[in-house]
Amino acid sequence: MFRVLDVEAAVPTTPLDPATVVDGSPAAGSRALAAVAGVEIGVWEMSPGTATDVEVDEVFVVLSGSATVTFGDGERVELAPGTVVRLRAGEQTTWVVHETLRKIYVA
Repeated sequence: MFRVLDVEAAVPTTPLDPATVVDGSPAAGSRALAAVAGVEIGVWEMSPGTATDVEVDEVFVVLSGSATVTFGDGERVELAPGTVVRLRAGEQTTWVVHETLRKIYVA
């Protein structure tokens, strides 16, 4: 049984689908940490660049890095360590990662 989850270990990343990349050559990936009552908790990381996405239901906390996420309705959220954000399934977003972003997600 693991009580302390390792959020510092490497996250395997792969280049993003070119159809979603707006600028740069970002790569992203995730590593599951635990599943609790059918909900996954994990670590997600994206390297610098700009990409679009369609979200799933998720709450996340930024561990390190910086980015700006813009939602389809025009709202912009600046991401830095400690920022907590709620994403809703189907939301269209654009992620501009300035410094490799690492977050803990609950989805």
